Amino acid sequence: MKLLFKRVRIELMMGSKSLLVLFSVLILLIFFGCTPKIPSGDPDNAGLFLPGDFEALAVVDSLKGRARHLTVNTNGDIYVKLRFPDSIGGNAALRDTDNDGKADIIETFDDYMDKSSYGTEMKIYNGYLYFSSVTRIFRQKLTGDLVPESEMELILTDTQPPRQHDTKPLAFDKQGNMYTVFGAPSDNCQVDDRSPFSPGMYPCPILEDRAGIWKFDADKKGQFQKDGHKFATGLRSVVGLAWNDVDDNLYAVLHGRDYLHNTWPDRYSVWEGAVLPSEVFLKLKEGSDAGWPYHYYDQMQGKYMLSPEYGGDGKEQGDVDHLEEPVVAFPGHFAPNDIIFYKGDQFPERYRNGAFIAFHGSTSSAPYPQAGYFVGFVPMMGGEPSGPWEVFADGFAGIDTIANTSDAHYRPMGLAEGPDGSLYVSDSQKGKIWRIMYKGDREKFGNAQLAAMEKRKANAPNIKTPDEFNDILIPKGDAKAYWDRKLSKDAKLFNTYCAICHQRNGQGNDRFPPLNGSEWVTGDTERLIKVILNGLEGEIMVKGRSYNNVMPRMDMLKDDEISTILTYIRQNFGNEASAISAEEVEKIRKENEESKGDDAK
Repeated sequence: MKLLFKRVRIELMMGSKSLLVLFSVLILLIFFGCTPKIPSGDPDNAGLFLPGDFEALAVVDSLKGRARHLTVNTNGDIYVKLRFPDSIGGNAALRDTDNDGKADIIETFDDYMDKSSYGTEMKIYNGYLYFSSVTRIFRQKLTGDLVPESEMELILTDTQPPRQHDTKPLAFDKQGNMYTVFGAPSDNCQVDDRSPFSPGMYPCPILEDRAGIWKFDADKKGQFQKDGHKFATGLRSVVGLAWNDVDDNLYAVLHGRDYLHNTWPDRYSVWEGAVLPSEVFLKLKEGSDAGWPYHYYDQMQGKYMLSPEYGGDGKEQGDVDHLEEPVVAFPGHFAPNDIIFYKGDQFPERYRNGAFIAFHGSTSSAPYPQAGYFVGFVPMMGGEPSGPWEVFADGFAGIDTIANTSDAHYRPMGLAEGPDGSLYVSDSQKGKIWRIMYKGDREKFGNAQLAAMEKRKANAPNIKTPDEFNDILIPKGDAKAYWDRKLSKDAKLFNTYCAICHQRNGQGNDRFPPLNGSEWVTGDTERLIKVILNGLEGEIMVKGRSYNNVMPRMDMLKDDEISTILTYIRQNFGNEASAISAEEVEKIRKENEESKGDDAK
């Protein structure tokens, strides 16, 4: 190559007629002889199960700060949004200098940590790197350096404090508009959020300025919600958002509401609570309504149903004619956290323009296996599904049956396409990043290569819809009899009211804090009792990590039931704190009620 460059310089000086030929040869060598080859996958595909002739490697095994969404620049540099608060910088930049697929350089930048910097999005648009916390959207001009040296511009500020379902995923259309989410700070707009038998507020006041998607100018700095335009409504929680260039439409994957059984045990069984409602994949147009909080989608019945907070019982639909029908209705609690439409040509043709979806995995499927924890694929043509949804990558959890969320080794979070058509997947547990590549004959890819993944869809405990009786995670037989016979009173109360969030092993998950070693559990008993009686909302720190969800009021429990539960959690999961008596609960309940009476005056 060096000799060829020298020859070109000589020919330029001499004005040779062969210059055009030599220059053409040079260009061909540059593009076809010097383009980095796709690296080999790891021997075990970095722990993943993939369709035939696909390979995977671990770009990085872990990132300090773990990972949320990610994006890949045209030169292969990877940018990752880190989680708060255990990151040393708001973002991470990764570079592979020797083309082996592994990150050789990892740098963190934009250390803007504060109470609102829990990471959400990372995307490149029009030469800018856009990234977000739950309350703010920033951008930086990409300068060619791994870490951009340009000014960090604040594009949008959400003035409300961080609450549950606050995320800021991003999508950009062809006209320079930016779309983002203002999530609903509620499970289903109940008077007492997540509390058993609490009715829904009607009309739901949250719909006025939350539970929707707003459209903004992607280039305008210093915007607030009032500067945008409400594009779609009825969306409780959206973490994955994407614009599809094929049909020029916005698409979203939704998290369905929680706790159908726990809040309405007279209307929904334990099994129905574990598999419903659907996580839907929607095409959204101007004015679209996805139904929340008045309706949810039932994937088994294939239709919208009236929510129990508004009189539903799993059979009544109500007024649903105006609601946006899903593109695909996935099983409940899969937790879809990212979506991309594949544009490359490295993968076989059937994947082109289809949708990859990262399912982060459930936290509330007990006593059945936790569900999700894989990357799915929806084949599409012209913006419509061209076949049933598929399992594309599985094995992230590292175990076959996930009883508690904390059992999973990894949880797929973000997706990005590289310049060569490779698919990148990030993990929120340890910050691992995979690169998935295709190494076979694109023309020969077909059913034979997909067969093993079809079997996983039908049989894997984290993917299939569990059988109501045979897949419950207790010994087979009469589940109720086993529950009554084997569980002590304290364990039974804990599993009934607490385990769905904090998990049966007390280790919690990304959404709900752990009980083992928690200063909230083993510390001040009065504070702990008040959490049960009054509930808790807003950001708290537990064992050095931030959590921002809702603990419902449990004041309907008797004093002895509360004392039993609290003593159980203070003396299990490795905790060795003192017991709490029913008399202590009774005393604080009376003081609590007197305080509320004084406030009312």
